[in-house]
Amino acid sequence: MVLEAAEKTDSDSALVEAARLGDRRAFRQIVERHQGTLARTIVGLIGDRGSVDDVLQDVFIQFYNSLGNYRGDASVRTYLNRIAVNKSLDTLRARKRWRQRFLSRDETPIVEVAASVETAEDNDRNKILWRAIDSLPDAQRSVVVLRMVEGYSTEETAELLSVEYGTVLSRLSRGLEKLRKLLGPVFDDATKPTKTAHQ
Repeated sequence: MVLEAAEKTDSDSALVEAARLGDRRAFRQIVERHQGTLARTIVGLIGDRGSVDDVLQDVFIQFYNSLGNYRGDASVRTYLNRIAVNKSLDTLRARKRWRQRFLSRDETPIVEVAASVETAEDNDRNKILWRAIDSLPDAQRSVVVLRMVEGYSTEETAELLSVEYGTVLSRLSRGLEKLRKLLGPVFDDATKPTKTAHQ
């Protein structure tokens, strides 16, 4: 009965209600509907396609476990994206702790790598840009990816990261300034906001 209602309305809220009552097919439909967008956001934030599936799985496990607490104040898409952003940032922090513990001191910092790659003719511009983005502090990187790559509005970015509107603007400004210094003016057009369905 509940699943039939969910299928008729085809809305996230109906599917969530069905999933709350134990309907696994309804929850699977939520996963199938949102996993593509979430995967793109996650890979943008962590820069590692090999870890996306693990993070994505963690996102949906947390969402499933929190179904009873979901009240619909934010859309399912926004709610899932917020979890995805937090899980991605957790992954980045864990990765940095691992690097600090196990990598040798004489390893070339990624900022230097990106700067040196800039002059290499055989490297793709997109790879250079992502190396530079990967060198940003987590707070700036998350804002740059969500706002400039994924095309979320400033308001949506603030909501996803649970920070103030002004904080997004400040982090974005600092992040873009670092990218300009690292990449040069030739990449200014690559850091313009992407127009997507989010806006």
